[in-house]
Amino acid sequence: MTKGPSSPIRLLVVDDSAYNRRNIADVFVGHDGVEVVGKAADGEEALRLASLLKPDVITLDLEMPRMDGFTFLRILMSRQPTPVIVVSSYSQKENVFKALELGALDFVAKPTAQISPDATDLREQILEKVLLVRQLRTNFVPPPPISRRQVSGNFGLDGRPIGPDSSAMRASSAYIAPKHVVAIASSTGGPSALLEIFGKVPLTSTAGIVVAQHMPDKFTRTFAERLDKRGAVRTSEAVDGDRLGKLTGFVCPGRQCMEVIQNGVELRIVVGAPKADDRYVPSADRLLKSVAAAAGPRAIGVILTGMGDDGVEGARAIRDAGGMVIAEAQETAVVYGMPGAAVRAGIPQKVLPLPQIAELVASLT
Repeated sequence: MTKGPSSPIRLLVVDDSAYNRRNIADVFVGHDGVEVVGKAADGEEALRLASLLKPDVITLDLEMPRMDGFTFLRILMSRQPTPVIVVSSYSQKENVFKALELGALDFVAKPTAQISPDATDLREQILEKVLLVRQLRTNFVPPPPISRRQVSGNFGLDGRPIGPDSSAMRASSAYIAPKHVVAIASSTGGPSALLEIFGKVPLTSTAGIVVAQHMPDKFTRTFAERLDKRGAVRTSEAVDGDRLGKLTGFVCPGRQCMEVIQNGVELRIVVGAPKADDRYVPSADRLLKSVAAAAGPRAIGVILTGMGDDGVEGARAIRDAGGMVIAEAQETAVVYGMPGAAVRAGIPQKVLPLPQIAELVASLT
């Protein structure tokens, strides 16, 4: 899927609002790297244009007449897998994650239903996400839709564990320190990868999991709730002072940074504002460095798909502390930036495709 440096990215804009279609297309006026090849007002028209024009990437509104964005995604991914950037309002957080689970690559959050031509930050985000297509792995195919049947262990239809002991295990207030602390760094493509990993963790796991996923602040709580429903790990958006125990998971809040500290026999979560030297927010480097200091050889650093190089220095700290570092292999990483940077630095002891990473984390029992 990697585009050559000389050929422009071919973009199809899909939105039921003519105003939004025009303003999204205007983002790329005068940009030699992107060519808007078509615009569609609903899913049916978008499918027809996608088949005819063969775009490299599609921006997609989810709420449309005749055929909504979800139906469009299901059909598109079965017929003609194409990178899709969802452009959705803050009020549609659940819908955004449903779209990601159906194979959308990433999303841009708009504060209102209409995209103002002077919304500079939003326009820059749309440009950045579309240009990301150049960094996708060769022969990129979006991940298949995630079903509850992919979740390991004994679970009900809502994804919650069932059985005689499971409710007690998940609801127990007794603190049990984790034998391993799994610190995960991820960005573009990360939500689907994290759902796969969390879905494989069994009730017998002895690990605690902390996540630095690059994501807007209004979406991290909803994402943590989706991870919580995926399987056995009691997962939430982190709050300063939370205890990291066995079978607990925390997602760093957007626009904040998270660390893990040793507090007597307990491991505690620290959440605070980013520092001047934090190049990414949330900062995977800060999280992984803190896990290295708090857990030492019990630390496991995992660097998943994403742009940039966040997590490399934190992974180095985990390895130096005697812990294990795993990087996602290029064959499954949607964007090989973050894991590739760690591999080039010679840090990971293991480089594994995503399913094997999920199996390794699930084996910590």
